[in-house]
Amino acid sequence: MSDYSYSPPSDPPRILHADPEILVVDKQAGLLSVPGKGPDKADCLIERLRASFPQVLLVHRLDTDTSGVMVFALTPNAQRHLGLQFEHRQTKKVYQARLWGHLEPATGRVDLPLIVDWPNRPRQHVNHETGKPAVTDWRVMRHEDDTTRVRLMPLTGRSHQLRVHMQALGHPILGDPLYAEGPARDFPRLMLHAESLRLRHPDGGAHMTFSAPCPF
Repeated sequence: MSDYSYSPPSDPPRILHADPEILVVDKQAGLLSVPGKGPDKADCLIERLRASFPQVLLVHRLDTDTSGVMVFALTPNAQRHLGLQFEHRQTKKVYQARLWGHLEPATGRVDLPLIVDWPNRPRQHVNHETGKPAVTDWRVMRHEDDTTRVRLMPLTGRSHQLRVHMQALGHPILGDPLYAEGPARDFPRLMLHAESLRLRHPDGGAHMTFSAPCPF
């Protein structure tokens, strides 16, 4: 996408929770999680957070076009603890999305291995020979005209997993600049939001769930 220009939203980060170990934020769509390549992509969520939390440490990322719940660590111990939870799939992530067409049945699972599509980076694609395992559960919330509102529960954390899996079903996420085509692409933003994240707190191990309302 040579015509792409990065123009992130100007509003300050929305803090959902902060304590001595972790920081939970509702990331805006259109904002990088971490700096991109080049000075024009230096503005990002972690740098904005650093102004108030200079010790902030990265745990995971959301795509630029995706909004919703992100957790950051505020100590090296918390970063290690949370990193292992993500690595061992001990966190529970729930996304809300709007898809093109009517997805049926009401619930289901996509189990399709993914790998980067090298000639077309950053796109990913399904590849049964060299792809890494990727599994997504879905649950239809309702049909809205020619679209479907769903909750998506990734059981793995591959890059662009939800976007490629929905495209593979023939129901791309609305507004997706990489995987949607025609009228499905003609929306003001990627209709994908990280609605909730369940994890264990690094200090004591208590289960905590953080949520951010869907903005679309």
